[in-house]
Amino acid sequence: MEFGVQIEPQFGFEYEDISKIGKNALENGFNTLWFSDHFMLDADATDKVLLDPWLVMTAIVREFKELKVGSLVFCNSYRNPALHAKMAATLDVLSGGRLEFGIGAGWKRLDYKAYGYDFPDFPTRAEQLIEAIQIIRGAWTENKYSFSGKHYTVENLVSFPKPIQKPHPKIWVGSNMGGPRMIELAARYGDGINVAWGFTPTQTQDIFNQLHDFAEKHGRKPESIGKSVGCWSRILKSDSEMEEKIKSGAKSRGVSEDAYRKRVKTSLWGTPEIVAERLSQYREQGVSHIILMFPYGEKREQIALFGEKVLPLL
Repeated sequence: MEFGVQIEPQFGFEYEDISKIGKNALENGFNTLWFSDHFMLDADATDKVLLDPWLVMTAIVREFKELKVGSLVFCNSYRNPALHAKMAATLDVLSGGRLEFGIGAGWKRLDYKAYGYDFPDFPTRAEQLIEAIQIIRGAWTENKYSFSGKHYTVENLVSFPKPIQKPHPKIWVGSNMGGPRMIELAARYGDGINVAWGFTPTQTQDIFNQLHDFAEKHGRKPESIGKSVGCWSRILKSDSEMEEKIKSGAKSRGVSEDAYRKRVKTSLWGTPEIVAERLSQYREQGVSHIILMFPYGEKREQIALFGEKVLPLL
């Protein structure tokens, strides 16, 4: 099982911050830096430095020769699928095969509206994602590729160089709801599924059971479809510290302690022993990638705690 750190550029990161996080990650047992794909945090985020994830990943793979990069997830709507395929293949080549390609149907209406993209309903966005995955895979594997769909058309698409990874980088289909539509989409068209950010092992097991059934329905081997889980994470030194963080977190967000406690229960919060036990449960389910989203401003401290206190228990 590989471990990654999720970075949300929308919260505000200078490149120097991301570089330091990458260095700490490598030193503490992590394999991958993962990035979300957004344009703005909120309508008033004029004080947030939001660097484009594609360009940041390109810089990171050239600075660190062992660190992989990934997307949780690139929004299909923001780039034509053929362009997405070209960008991903280029990054895979520049990194020597260190790209994890995650893609999703998109959800953040604010981004769409602010940047002038249409925001169709979810069934339409899911249809678009299905067509996009086929075009991306075709661009990566065929010398010339044509596709005519309801939403996208390419004719004699030539895209070189091809990715370093063979047959191509794994296409992770992301879902932050874990609904049956996206599970079936991943089972039929993806190389793997990512569910994030608040799913307990009981919930992920139900999702993976559905994934198994959908894969068989569409004539695929269930074991050929990768599984990854993203977790809101916080490593705490004691139960008393956890209670303190729950109280302060609820207060800062203006919600009740009970409401905040429910969110924490579905997250990867706890002492190193609790965190290690939860991770072991995911591993028993066949999860190959765990992506941890540590609190903003605490990533480097939390990464060090993971390497020092949690990793030895796994």
